[in-house]
Amino acid sequence: MDTLELFQRLGVALAIGFIVGLERGWKSRNEPEGNRAAGLRTITLGGVLGGVWGALVVGRGNEGLIALALAFAVYSGTILLFRYREAVAEGTFGATTVVAAMLVFALGALAVAGDMTVAGATGVAVAALLAFKNVLHAWLGRISWLELRSFLLLAAMSFILLPMLPDRTIDPWDTINPFEMWLLTVMIAAISFAGYIAIKAAGDKAGILMTGVAGGLASSTAVTVTLGEMAKENPEKAAPLSAGALFSSATMVARVLAVVAAVGTSVLPKIALPLVLGGAGLIAVALYLFRRDDGKVASGRLDLKDPFELSTVLKFGLILTVITAASKLLTRVGSGQGVYVLAALSGIADVDAMTLSMSRLASDPASVTLAANAILIVVAVNTVAKAVIGWATGGAAYGKPMMVAAAVALGLGAIGIFAGPTFG
Repeated sequence: MDTLELFQRLGVALAIGFIVGLERGWKSRNEPEGNRAAGLRTITLGGVLGGVWGALVVGRGNEGLIALALAFAVYSGTILLFRYREAVAEGTFGATTVVAAMLVFALGALAVAGDMTVAGATGVAVAALLAFKNVLHAWLGRISWLELRSFLLLAAMSFILLPMLPDRTIDPWDTINPFEMWLLTVMIAAISFAGYIAIKAAGDKAGILMTGVAGGLASSTAVTVTLGEMAKENPEKAAPLSAGALFSSATMVARVLAVVAAVGTSVLPKIALPLVLGGAGLIAVALYLFRRDDGKVASGRLDLKDPFELSTVLKFGLILTVITAASKLLTRVGSGQGVYVLAALSGIADVDAMTLSMSRLASDPASVTLAANAILIVVAVNTVAKAVIGWATGGAAYGKPMMVAAAVALGLGAIGIFAGPTFG
């Protein structure tokens, strides 16, 4: 590397040490001079030292790596010795400063000998982790065993099982992809867990709204199941939970419009008015449910027992997988009525695949009309399907308002169809 690049990389190494040292020094700012094992200057110099050693070993192969490892060991042993003397004098225990200093040296070396962007970002993350000690400890004290278990289970599903699955179809009909199937299951569990955290942290109304809108960006069907499970355990809260599911559906409608606008702009004029009116109907019913003064929404809190039930997640993931596989088989039906049948079946589980494929299909007036009709069918079926799923998972008090909202949305959508150019 040239001189300018070397200075840049050493600057990053210094910055890493400085930002971590700033946090360590601020924590011990009231201690007398000479009573700190490692403060702002020491840890900053540790970052520079790591950077210098990184520069010395660049291009020296295994010998350089051995020299860097020895330097790291000597540096770490020195910091450990002084931290030990400090701990004995104070009568305390703690290895955080030692680990932070070791990380600074290692990241300083990485900034010069490796990827300085990764090193810099990691340094900022380390400083943030150190700075939020009190917040993290307070948060840890509030976590229940069920929440910890659910988080670990979700992590295992995401980072252990998912990477092990083949990302290809494994059946003779070329329809079942284990990776995609499990990814869908993980997504359902993640939305359920995120909804649980949002409601617990932000309160019932705000948490439900956040779950609905954010979850709708990924899967409004999964949100419907998640909130339905909560409604089953808290029937007196069914109205606001239904509202959350409807906000999720409205987000889904917006998502469809965004996909079409990005991929198939020729289809957009034919579907915009029906979808906007239908989405407005969903939002109107959701707002009514949120604002309805029945004396139940404002009193008490949701009784959140479990972030997600694994059995429910697995069953729903299996159902969606079967429907998705059947939808792929029907793609061989061809165009025309076959496409409409496929759209109706696909809408039970998902709208994105059909929306994307139909948007790409549109190239002439006939195909534009076909694509627009298919997209409207998949959205309509999905809206009704979620109402049925809501009734099945959360009971009548949860599902009935969704049925009403679906009828309102379909009615307004029909007005948009006849008023617009959809079937023209």
